[in-house]
Amino acid sequence: MGDGIALLRAAPRCPIFIASAVQVATMRILLIAALALFAGVASAHADVRILSSPGGQVGPFLELFDKVRQSGERVVIDGPCLSACTLVLMTVPADRICVTRRAVLGFHAARSMDRRGRMYAEPEASKAVLEAYPEPIRNWIGRRGGLGSRMLLLRGRELTAIYPRCR
Repeated sequence: MGDGIALLRAAPRCPIFIASAVQVATMRILLIAALALFAGVASAHADVRILSSPGGQVGPFLELFDKVRQSGERVVIDGPCLSACTLVLMTVPADRICVTRRAVLGFHAARSMDRRGRMYAEPEASKAVLEAYPEPIRNWIGRRGGLGSRMLLLRGRELTAIYPRCR
């Protein structure tokens, strides 16, 4: 459990996407479960399944998805993967990502929170994130006006035109 908490504190200056206490608690649970998986709890290759993620701080997601990439595991997106969760698309090779009919990807511009809890835009971070997404994702976002404060949701046929359905 300490690893999950340390991981959440690893990148305090990274842009954040979601900041409520419930979402932070959810993120900790997801990170702890993922860390247990990568600590050798499951020795055989198994899918990494994203059932529901509201997002969270960028740093922990990048670290987690880098471990997934190194593990060789396939990622099954089987529910909402919003905000920082979509960083999986730039970290794990596309041929190791599949989606179910419940999958929804949610994209928005990067933003951070100041010490008083006020959110502010991070245009440079938004540009860097957009450039790091795979080309089909960048094109899809561009056709919808780019990353902004409003969440762009990619699902259904549009999603399966980019990532295959899981078998």
